[in-house]
Amino acid sequence: MEPARIAELLQPFLSPLVDDCLSSHREEAAVLSSTQLINISTYIDILLRWNARMNLTSVRQPEEIVGRHFGESIFAARHLFPNVHVAEVPVPAAADPAQTERESAVHVVDLGSGAGFPGLPIKIWAPSVRLTLIESNQRKAVFLREVCRALTLTHVNIFADRAEDSPTAQADVVTLRAVERFGAVLPLAVRLAKNQGRLALLIGQTQLDLVRALAPKVQWSPPVQVPLSLNRILLLGTSEI
Repeated sequence: MEPARIAELLQPFLSPLVDDCLSSHREEAAVLSSTQLINISTYIDILLRWNARMNLTSVRQPEEIVGRHFGESIFAARHLFPNVHVAEVPVPAAADPAQTERESAVHVVDLGSGAGFPGLPIKIWAPSVRLTLIESNQRKAVFLREVCRALTLTHVNIFADRAEDSPTAQADVVTLRAVERFGAVLPLAVRLAKNQGRLALLIGQTQLDLVRALAPKVQWSPPVQVPLSLNRILLLGTSEI
């Protein structure tokens, strides 16, 4: 798919954020670089090619893939790392070594990565973070490695086994989206987050009560509606071990 069309489809997910504390304050809209858009285009090509041989996603149309998978994932990345890629602030990636160092110190764990969402789009959004993808399905893990090679992503670890057996240290951010056995996996996601670490869940509105029941010690922020969706929400929380 053409990068320009991808940028157009992703625009609703990159709209300015409103500061809940200062409702009159609005951030600028976010933008993706040409390199990031090309990376997303390449990712889509690989996903479609692999999806013809194995079931990575039930979504088959490229434009729907952009909205359902990349849009939702970038929306989460936008909230987790809001100071990246703000429009009209063209700061080169290497211009602020201190900022780069701070980003690289952030460890993100994506639990049950599947086809790589939201973990790999978060990495595309904030390239300096360290990313661990946990995916027990061996063929899906091979796919994830192929995407990482094609996009030349660095500091990405793919753990192809059960999350319970992962040697990964507790993370600054743990993400969770569209996993099987959600009720069993969520407590594990909470355990993977360090004290004061953040959790980012992309879930259906109907799962909200279950989340609060299963993770009562997490301080959850009000849910945020995912653009172009009637019942999908982004739920962010802070772990208090």
